[in-house]
Amino acid sequence: MKKTEGGSMKGQAEASPSQLIDARIRELSDWRGETLARVRNLIREADPEVVEEVKWRKPSNMLGVPVWEHDGIICTGETYKDKVKLTFAKGASLEDPKSLFNSSLEGGTRRAIDIHEGDEIDEEALKALIRAAVALNMSRP
Repeated sequence: MKKTEGGSMKGQAEASPSQLIDARIRELSDWRGETLARVRNLIREADPEVVEEVKWRKPSNMLGVPVWEHDGIICTGETYKDKVKLTFAKGASLEDPKSLFNSSLEGGTRRAIDIHEGDEIDEEALKALIRAAVALNMSRP
């Protein structure tokens, strides 16, 4: 994708959500891109039927925020200078026996996992959390 006159991204209208997420990972080109790619793979392993979306696109973030859904939002993958944040839409309703949630703990609905450079990811615990989020989405009318 190339920037055109006016700063828009040529080809974005035709790009699939998965292609936009690929582009976001490439754009980051550092530990954040590697981390986002890794958690994306874990999400896909945990739920092979997951649907990738990109939401909240704006001029300051033309590629938007990666979103993983299955009968509703499972989680989002935002990137900041110092972290990759996985926000679970219904995280407050999920059991978290391995205490992965370490951010947005005060809210009544969402919970998040902030992953910083060098942090270890408990892959099995994260996949269990993804599966629990899917089950919760599927259990609600």
